[in-house]
Amino acid sequence: MKAHPVATHIEPTDEANLRFEKDQHCFIIFVGGEPFGLPVDRVQTIFQIEAITPVPLGPHEVIGLVNLRGKIVTAVCLRRCLQMQERISKKPRLAIGVEYRGENFALVVDEVGDVIILDPEKRIPLPPHLDHQRMKLTSAVYRLDRQILSLLDMGSLFDFQRRN
Repeated sequence: MKAHPVATHIEPTDEANLRFEKDQHCFIIFVGGEPFGLPVDRVQTIFQIEAITPVPLGPHEVIGLVNLRGKIVTAVCLRRCLQMQERISKKPRLAIGVEYRGENFALVVDEVGDVIILDPEKRIPLPPHLDHQRMKLTSAVYRLDRQILSLLDMGSLFDFQRRN
């Protein structure tokens, strides 16, 4: 699926989020067939996870630790963050290497789409039908050609103490 450049300016919920300016680029990622936006500035790499080491007693969203170029990083499942059903697949999991507050994470997603330019004119108020969990993880919403794009709030995604 190809997303068209349409949706930029967000009001971050905390100082750690990047301030969006005109012509800010965003990765489109998919989970459960739904598109989400992730600031390009935060993405370090896109990779397949070959092996996961579980973390006993860790937050539910953390599926374990993974090796990213010799560095051990925390793997966070976006499906779990959104309280979606787990995806059962024999293929390796797809992850996006992300930096937040000086720490590295692997954000596990179903699919990665195009990079788009967010247009501030396409920003819309948070739709009232969004469930509570989705609202907590969304910093802004944009109307694309045929769908709605929720821009992920980095603080809510990776600050587990703040979320609970």
